[in-house]
Amino acid sequence: MISRVLRFLYGSAMAAPAVAIVIAWALVALTGGDATEAIGQMVVGAVGDIPEAVRQAVTEGRFAVPNELLRSLAKATPLILTGLGVALGLRGGLFNIGAEGQLMLGALLAAWVGFAWHGLPTWIHLPVALVCGAFAGACWAAIAGALKAWRGAHEVIVTIMLNYVAILITHWLVTGALRDPTSMAPATPQVLRSARLWAVEGGANFSAGFALAMAAVLLVGFLIHRTAVGFEIRAVGHNPAAARAAGIHVERVTVLVMAMSGALAGLAGAIEVLGVHRRFLDAFSPGYGFDSIAVALLGNLRPIGVAAAAFLFGGLGSGAVQMEAFTGTPRQVAGIIQAIVILAVAVRASAMLRRSRNQ
Repeated sequence: MISRVLRFLYGSAMAAPAVAIVIAWALVALTGGDATEAIGQMVVGAVGDIPEAVRQAVTEGRFAVPNELLRSLAKATPLILTGLGVALGLRGGLFNIGAEGQLMLGALLAAWVGFAWHGLPTWIHLPVALVCGAFAGACWAAIAGALKAWRGAHEVIVTIMLNYVAILITHWLVTGALRDPTSMAPATPQVLRSARLWAVEGGANFSAGFALAMAAVLLVGFLIHRTAVGFEIRAVGHNPAAARAAGIHVERVTVLVMAMSGALAGLAGAIEVLGVHRRFLDAFSPGYGFDSIAVALLGNLRPIGVAAAAFLFGGLGSGAVQMEAFTGTPRQVAGIIQAIVILAVAVRASAMLRRSRNQ
């Protein structure tokens, strides 16, 4: 029976969230809560009252996107980009565990460009800040790629260590040289208006960064499946020895893949500081870089799948708040769902790895 459940979990990427929600429902029911109401409020907190929005559109001629849905999309935005980075690395045979550090460095450099560079128009200042954030993440990830390519250092170990280095560097700077003296918490000065992404007013934290994230989904999909570079990445990821025999420069591709992976994570950090927080806050990330691993695997390493998985995780985080507020069910139930999904993803990933080794 257990083996059948496990086969079901890793046989379909969408099975994991469904099973996780059923288990969470059972746990709430066993503890005496109204499980159906709790899960229902979580769903409403994640996507809003869609029937009411449709009714207003039909009867009143106006349609407003529910604030809850905007909040979920905002939470999903950094997960889309970091998940794409991890997925791109895995397509090239590299396991980038360092998205968290790359995101933090990208966020800090983008914030510095945003508040320190004066006199630039928005059409220059904002793109430069975003590019600098992506550049910081790319350079940090390229260190692991270079060590992997020319010294054989395992990228998992190197990126894990670089995470701690990046987090400590950002903490040191934001509590020292770059700290805003008027701020009670460790933070940089606010970025200038010319470097701010458009954002929805009202606390949803939804910004134009979501459009950038979806554009990245399309671009990564095009890169992987429609370009010569994408073919080289897939070839190296599938069989480095065969790729080398075919004339592909494996070391160059390795560094390139890691740099592009880090650039996506750095861009995620830049979007957070330019579109959401308007400044760099010490330890602002709740673990986007680490959650991105599960997002990439749940999305089956496909850009569209990564976006869907990111929305699932963002919706869980957003819906848990409303579930707790309206039903008294602890928001940790959403954490249980997320943990079950991650466990199922790990089972599925290990099965995929075994199959690839046997082929």
